[in-house]
Amino acid sequence: MTIYQHVQELIGNTPLLELTRYPLPEGIRLFAKLEFMNPGGSVKDRIGKFLLEQALARGDVKPGGTVIEATAGNTGIGLAMAAVGLNLKVIFTVPQKFSIEKQQLMKALGATVVNTPTSEGITGAIRKAESLAKEIPGSYIPGQFSNPDNPLAHYEHLGPEIWRDLNGQVDVYIAGAGSGGTFMGGSRYLKEQNPLIKTCIVEPEGSILAGGPSGPHRTEGIGVETLSSFMDVSYFDAIHTISDEDAFERVKDLALLEGLLVGSSSGAAMQAALNEAGHAATGSNIVVIFPDSSERYLSQNIYHGGQ
Repeated sequence: MTIYQHVQELIGNTPLLELTRYPLPEGIRLFAKLEFMNPGGSVKDRIGKFLLEQALARGDVKPGGTVIEATAGNTGIGLAMAAVGLNLKVIFTVPQKFSIEKQQLMKALGATVVNTPTSEGITGAIRKAESLAKEIPGSYIPGQFSNPDNPLAHYEHLGPEIWRDLNGQVDVYIAGAGSGGTFMGGSRYLKEQNPLIKTCIVEPEGSILAGGPSGPHRTEGIGVETLSSFMDVSYFDAIHTISDEDAFERVKDLALLEGLLVGSSSGAAMQAALNEAGHAATGSNIVVIFPDSSERYLSQNIYHGGQ
């Protein structure tokens, strides 16, 4: 058995689980990448580690400095966990509406959490982070919505893991979009291996990717108010806009059918995967990203529609 020296060594190489209890068309196989198996409980552990490593290597932030970031929570947890032992202070600006469990976990890891009005969305949290950075000497904003290291983390690690574990037999890749880093990094790597792989991006109703108006939604962790600077629409082979109702129904299905306790963004991604399975070619392997687990949304009644 391998003995590890730091929690950061446990990030990545998450399991790929074949989902076998849904009635899929004959010849279609569906695989879920279980990103909640990362030590901080989400796919964002990958960028927390990678963004700080790259920033320290470039000298963008120095030991003793302060990292400030706008986040729905999971990126904050990933950054705070990565900051442990690096002599970095962390401050996160978080819209009030987001999961209290995630905010508590950030604080447990030593972070300061500054809430912003729900009505201002993530854009308001970004503005607050920028304001704090002007006031605090030696501070650094990783900027997950504009930092190319975000998709690069997934290009260098998540994408290759999927390709390796399926021996290159990947036909469809599905990921939700908040910042879009998981989708873009995974898509770019996989299409470099095989340009015929279909890459599908998932958003909730109230997100703008498919041209709809920006608005409120209960599906947490995904949803785009403005397009991240690194997003390339040429990778959008399909956009799946999923209702909150469908996302939360799939959360319940996944618990009862597969024994998986996942968050609402995973539920939305699962609905998109079922949509794709309905018209995929016989013999297709579909890979879907499950970003996090349900435990951090229990206060939001995730098993009762997130009401």
